[in-house]
Amino acid sequence: MSNYKYLLYDYFLSVGASETTAEYLNMLALLLVLLIAVFIADFVIRKLIRVSFTQLAIKTKTNFDDLLIANKVPRNIAHIVPLLIAIEFIPTVFFHFPSFEDIVEKGLKVFAIVLTLWIVRSLLNTLKDYLKTLPNLKDKPIDSYIQVFMIFAWVAGFMSAIAIVYKIDFIDFLTGLGAASAVILLIFKDTILGFVASIQVSINDMVRIGDWITFEKYGADGDVIEITLATVKVQNFDKTITTIPTYALISDSFKNWRGMTSSDGRRIKRALFLKQSSVKYLTDTDIQELKKIQLIASYLETRQSDIESYNVSNNADKALLLNGRNLTNLGVFRKYIDAYLNQHSAINKDMMIMVRQLAPTTQGVPLEIYAFSSDKRWANYEYIMADIFDHLIAALPYFDLEIFELPSNATINIQNPS
Repeated sequence: MSNYKYLLYDYFLSVGASETTAEYLNMLALLLVLLIAVFIADFVIRKLIRVSFTQLAIKTKTNFDDLLIANKVPRNIAHIVPLLIAIEFIPTVFFHFPSFEDIVEKGLKVFAIVLTLWIVRSLLNTLKDYLKTLPNLKDKPIDSYIQVFMIFAWVAGFMSAIAIVYKIDFIDFLTGLGAASAVILLIFKDTILGFVASIQVSINDMVRIGDWITFEKYGADGDVIEITLATVKVQNFDKTITTIPTYALISDSFKNWRGMTSSDGRRIKRALFLKQSSVKYLTDTDIQELKKIQLIASYLETRQSDIESYNVSNNADKALLLNGRNLTNLGVFRKYIDAYLNQHSAINKDMMIMVRQLAPTTQGVPLEIYAFSSDKRWANYEYIMADIFDHLIAALPYFDLEIFELPSNATINIQNPS
């Protein structure tokens, strides 16, 4: 194109244009030719690179090259050659206008920096997507590290662009930038906190993608779907999304249910509140009736024999049930629950099974079931727990026990008819 810069200029003079007009027309004509050449070069190279990458992706077994195409790496790389062509011929186009040439060259160099950042970002996104497909890395906060690198890259690119525009030596520019470090730290405070928190979260393995966490302060209760430099996204069980600052994971308290999901069972910890007035000693007639319950028949036989032997040896006056040792309906019911849980197919027998009586309250005597279901899936877990307590609540009348309930309006109206 440089061979024609004077030819076009001379041609415009020969047709009667003034020198100034010839210069402008020459510049516009050369600029138009350059734009057309750049556009054609960009189109052709982009097509060639895209076809080459597509053919390569078809032949290879790895999905890395597919991810390169998905993240537009070939398209961004294709822009390099047209940009170099433009930078090379800009002096030819604006040889009559040095001031324009300087502005356009600066603009192209700034665009070269932006293009480089685009390519780097595309490559990093490809690497991120590829690493997430690896089983050992899919639950790691890779996004955070990519973001940290890109922040430094954008800062370096921004400083380079300023240095180019104002023709400042890059080393001198960095030196002057040190004086403004306090302001920069203030601007990027959250980013720095997030970066530090992200490293601590990763090193201490506090949270992984896929973990179920409960963070009451932020109203989060669900699965972690994304960990980035600044935020952690949690998809709650109602399908809403809660965004939590990453540094909150190390500054506040939250619950991670990973230990439960990776264990052999999910804990059942719930109590029945029994009416205290329904607790009583069992008579021989009561015991004989309860022996019809298969799960505790042998227990009652053995226990009754031991108690009778003890009372006889200690001359207990059984004319009054209080004397000596006795079975209670609450104690027998507690033993029944223990036997029922130990034969329940959905309860993990290798983990703790306990039925305990808690301190009496104004709402009755709490009888707590502490066990672990083998199935940890939420819906199945709730079904197992409901099935157990359905059975126990229905079994209470066989032991002459009652659930404590606050009186309802209907009960009050019956007791106090108008």
